[in-house]
Amino acid sequence: MSKRPFTIALSGKGGTGKTTVSSLLVRSFIDAGEIPVLAVDADPNANFHEALGVEVKETLGSMREEAFSRNIPPGMNRHDYVRFRFRQALVESNGFDLVAMGRPEGTGCYCFANDLLSECMMQLEREYHFIVIDTEAGMEHISRGTIGKPDVLLIVSDPGARGLRTIARIREIATQLGLEASRIHVVYNRYKAGAAPVDIGNELPIAIIPEDPAVEAADLAATPVSQIPELSPARRDVRALAEKLIKIARDRPEE
Repeated sequence: MSKRPFTIALSGKGGTGKTTVSSLLVRSFIDAGEIPVLAVDADPNANFHEALGVEVKETLGSMREEAFSRNIPPGMNRHDYVRFRFRQALVESNGFDLVAMGRPEGTGCYCFANDLLSECMMQLEREYHFIVIDTEAGMEHISRGTIGKPDVLLIVSDPGARGLRTIARIREIATQLGLEASRIHVVYNRYKAGAAPVDIGNELPIAIIPEDPAVEAADLAATPVSQIPELSPARRDVRALAEKLIKIARDRPEE
């Protein structure tokens, strides 16, 4: 794609499998030749890298604000130094790069790490085809403008009444923050085949990802979930989701 990168943020309550879906999306974009992909772990409890099978040595949260005022080398301005340090925190792999928010050192807040992520994403975004952001439970990064306005917000949920209430809350918050309703889509994850029908109300999902023994096996073995077999149900259906997102990205108007 010659357009700016297409940004996908995944949200939802904890335990719904956001990271699993995020990692399988990255894998699917790579398999479709839409490279490079930028994976952003915006959850302080970082485990996106484990799902993708890479090691993170430095996070944005570990970078101290004072270092960006005291340690700038001669002849380099702050803008260039931020870019340089961000590159050091970037994990490069086959077809994708990853950056992790992590936790701030000591008792500091996330303000500096949030600002750093926002600034660096603006600097680097045009180098990527897709940006996949695995967010923490809640809407902090959208409310703060850290990740800008994603092209698509995927609300990952389990089906049923409790999931529907969570979807409604996240959708309401997102629209109040200025995200168009047309950009918000629901993904039902860990759907149990053969189970009793569940009430999904009027929420027509963009994808339904089935419960998959291969995902559970990867979790138990502490192996990257993005590397489960190609024909496994979850990977197959996330690949179909990726194809829908690629079409949305290609059909969007020029900016």
